[in-house]
Amino acid sequence: MSIGILYERSETDEMGIKLTAEELGIDLEYIPFRKISIRIDKNGYSFKSKGKNYSNVIEDISVVLNRTQSKNRRLFATYLLETFGKHVINPSPVEFVCYSKLRTLLHFWVEGIGIPNTAYVPCDSHETTKDGNEIYNEEEIADLIEQELGNGEIVIKPDAGTHGRMVSLAKNRKELLMNIQEVKPSIINPVGILAQEFVQKWFYDLRIVVTKERGKAPCCYSKGLARAGFKDFRTNTFLGNLVFGVKLPSHIRNMAVKCGKAIGKNCDAWLLALDAMIAVGKNKIVDDAFVMSELDKLATPFDVVKKVKADRTKKMDFQSWNKKLEESFQNYMNSEAYENVRKIIEESVEKNRYSIIFHEANSCPEFWEQTRLVAGINLALPLLKCAQSVAESSYRGERK
Repeated sequence: MSIGILYERSETDEMGIKLTAEELGIDLEYIPFRKISIRIDKNGYSFKSKGKNYSNVIEDISVVLNRTQSKNRRLFATYLLETFGKHVINPSPVEFVCYSKLRTLLHFWVEGIGIPNTAYVPCDSHETTKDGNEIYNEEEIADLIEQELGNGEIVIKPDAGTHGRMVSLAKNRKELLMNIQEVKPSIINPVGILAQEFVQKWFYDLRIVVTKERGKAPCCYSKGLARAGFKDFRTNTFLGNLVFGVKLPSHIRNMAVKCGKAIGKNCDAWLLALDAMIAVGKNKIVDDAFVMSELDKLATPFDVVKKVKADRTKKMDFQSWNKKLEESFQNYMNSEAYENVRKIIEESVEKNRYSIIFHEANSCPEFWEQTRLVAGINLALPLLKCAQSVAESSYRGERK
């Protein structure tokens, strides 16, 4: 029942998974997936770095946790390992859907789950003909998008992007044309333009975790991570926004499970972090000015958190660094301003729970530094439980 973990670099999430596995008495096999070579021939396969042969390691493993950060490498790694006869968390059908925002939205849409009004134009902003001439398509693409979404605020997103990169907001036709012009074919946006009507979500969005073990029904955690701030329309924490742990109403948890089922379908075990917004509109419970003042009070204690997170000693002495991180987050969450904002978000979520909109699913979410300490969800636990449930089932099948 050996379990492996595939990774590009050993960051805090991977170190946290290893620490959690040790506490559970699980022996993890670490397998790199970057500077390695994979050979396939008539005799089988080999999996090697310059200094080590991992072929036997992989041969002895039944389940692999795929923690490669690049979406493309993760997709290739999953399919590769499954071809070698291994079970992977998450399996390739899940990775295939989560790789693309549009595919994710289509899976939600077909199940009747609320999503942002979305338009996709499978055409690049400009292209070169065989004779070397340039064709500019921005005007026609803008016409098609406005035909579907109207002349209001419009968000342009890369189909396979992460961390809010290359996501832009257009408030008028001129800005829309400029934003379309900036979209070029790339690894995070292979073809076309993905546009959405801007959702009036107030100052926060939600990260919601759903998981399924083999032989059990999918479930959603009772708390979620709220990313909050007025700095940008993107509330991603990579852009400097703050984080809060909030209780989720049963309706939202049920909808999150429905999202998980839409993506996981017939897969035995999976773990997803769903990104969702609540269309609050004008249905706010306090003035923006009060929220801003409370968020300002949290800047100093959260700066301490960010300083600890950036401390390079974490790889040399992970456990000591982890203790400092926990203390800094606890100090941040013990403040009156944190509690005030948390209650505002919780009340807003409860009041507007039927206005929930899901827009993305992450198959390899980061968790050790924020989700674990703020929302109280150590994703290493469900990841390892998913792997154990699959390994134990496979072992029983072999015994039969």
